[in-house]
Amino acid sequence: QVQLVESGGGLVQAGGSLRLSCVGSGRTFRSNTMGWFRQAPGKEREFVAAITWDSSIYYTDFVKGRFSISRDNAKNTVYLQMNRLKPEDTAVYYCAARPYRTIALSLREYEYWGQGTQVTVSS
Repeated sequence: QVQLVESGGGLVQAGGSLRLSCVGSGRTFRSNTMGWFRQAPGKEREFVAAITWDSSIYYTDFVKGRFSISRDNAKNTVYLQMNRLKPEDTAVYYCAARPYRTIALSLREYEYWGQGTQVTVSS
């Protein structure tokens, strides 16, 4: 069992930056693949980025070059650094974990979810 708690969301102007954090509990955290998803009002939850236990990384196209995912297994924490934010990045951002060592893009592949953190980008 893994419990996840996100933090770091907030209100930022377009072009600004935020860093989201997700702290996980459980001694198996470091072997999990971690993902970030987001859900805007009226839209489906969508994949943003994922990182495996050994830091293999995958990004969705609309965040490449702007967002960066990383993890610190000693702290059971995964991060999402978001730069050059745009109003269309406004959403609730969720951290998720899957107990496998491979990247997955579908939310159905993730077993554990945090409660989400709101990111609002003003124009």
